[in-house]
Amino acid sequence: MTEHLDVLIVGAGLSGIGAAYYLQTRCRRKRYAILEARDASGGTWDLFRYPGVRSDSDMYTLGYSFRPWREPQAIAGGPAILAYLRKTAQVYGIDRQIRFGHRVRRAAWSSAEARWTVEAERTTGDVVQLTCAFLYCCGGYYDYQQGYTPDWPGVKQFTGTIVHPQHWPADLDYDGQRVVIIGSGATAVTLAPALAEQAAQVTMLQRSPTYIVTRPTRDATADQLRRRLPRRLADGLVRWRSALQSLYYYTLMRRRPALAKDNLLQLVRAQLGPDYDVATHFTPRYNPWDQRLCLAPDGDFFAAIRAGKLTVVTDHIATFTPAGIRLRSGAELAADIVVTATGLVMRLLSGVQLTVDGTPVELAQTMTYKGMMLSDVPNLAFAIGYTNASWTLKSELISRYVCRLLNYMDRHGYAQCTPRRTDQASTTAPVMDFTSGYVQRALPMMPRQGSRRPWRMYQNYLLDTLTLRLGRVNDGTLKFTRRGQRAPGRRQRGAA
Repeated sequence: MTEHLDVLIVGAGLSGIGAAYYLQTRCRRKRYAILEARDASGGTWDLFRYPGVRSDSDMYTLGYSFRPWREPQAIAGGPAILAYLRKTAQVYGIDRQIRFGHRVRRAAWSSAEARWTVEAERTTGDVVQLTCAFLYCCGGYYDYQQGYTPDWPGVKQFTGTIVHPQHWPADLDYDGQRVVIIGSGATAVTLAPALAEQAAQVTMLQRSPTYIVTRPTRDATADQLRRRLPRRLADGLVRWRSALQSLYYYTLMRRRPALAKDNLLQLVRAQLGPDYDVATHFTPRYNPWDQRLCLAPDGDFFAAIRAGKLTVVTDHIATFTPAGIRLRSGAELAADIVVTATGLVMRLLSGVQLTVDGTPVELAQTMTYKGMMLSDVPNLAFAIGYTNASWTLKSELISRYVCRLLNYMDRHGYAQCTPRRTDQASTTAPVMDFTSGYVQRALPMMPRQGSRRPWRMYQNYLLDTLTLRLGRVNDGTLKFTRRGQRAPGRRQRGAA
């Protein structure tokens, strides 16, 4: 017989482990399982193994509120974060609910039965089928199987090694090698100083600059609060302080972009000195937070430049050569290793193919409800984080809301909840307003967002806290039905 679960969680990373904790503590009677495609937990923090991998959010907010991060480093390395996640899963018995090597391929909703039928492919190749009353997708928003690599001219004639950070070889020896990193995003800014410690020379080749800010690895104020206050009080204050601080700076930068840009560039000049060409290499063409800011803990990126171990080149690739890369300017970069830190491939819901009562769900034709559900798709939620703050702040709010929703349905005897678009005048916009390449490439395949609540996604922790923790569950937009009761009709395809 097909196994039935109350809740099925897809993904055993940061979001999935957090979701399981809240289900266990707030919906104690719910039977759940976690399906994880890979053979280990940890998600992003198990996948990425490149040198220097670390958080770009402080750990006081990236860590869970129910198990606060208490290590001295506010910015932590990947191995420490992975150990923290796995220890959390072990402490709360969540690791016993994870079924590894189960990649979810399809999920079909039946309103008549008020359940999802889920197909997962095991690493052995066989397919298993489960049913669940509620499906919670916690696999993030990018493809774990491939990163994005442009098709450059002449790349096949390069005689050195080409590697994407998402698939970093464990045995890659870069000691004494000439390394060229293509890209200027968070991964490149993280990799460059780490590789410069052993490589003969590291060059970061960028088409255009990005904003890079420095931040201490340790937070002196947080350390003082923890020394002087009771542990639980200090944990709460440190977390809220970090969350509000990031929200304040984000809001200020968006409202006064010219001032923010000047201040950010002044900080770069202070790091590199008056003779460095900041205008060419560190002055982006966009405003702060049109793309995510990159972090240099303790200024490690700039220290590598000052030490002569790291060079930044701003130019375009004309072609690869056997010995390196020729640029449009005519200059050539010799390389033994080329690292393509050129971005991610976005893949919402882990690429699961959804159908509702036999009709395929086209994500681009849906709208996001409260940033966590999809219009006309019943009993499904997905965890997603902020682009301007830590992932966990938003994913925890969503998990808490899912528990509120499940408990509300149980109290009132409902079997199905479906966000229904009733406001015909609501305009739509892309679900993310970033100009980053990986976002722009994916937008045609992504859901849309509306112009106002509850269809608009806010990058605002305070507002989301009020909405998701204190707002009404039955808000008139989320439609509830009991088992055997006919649900309101779906909107026609393309109406979103």
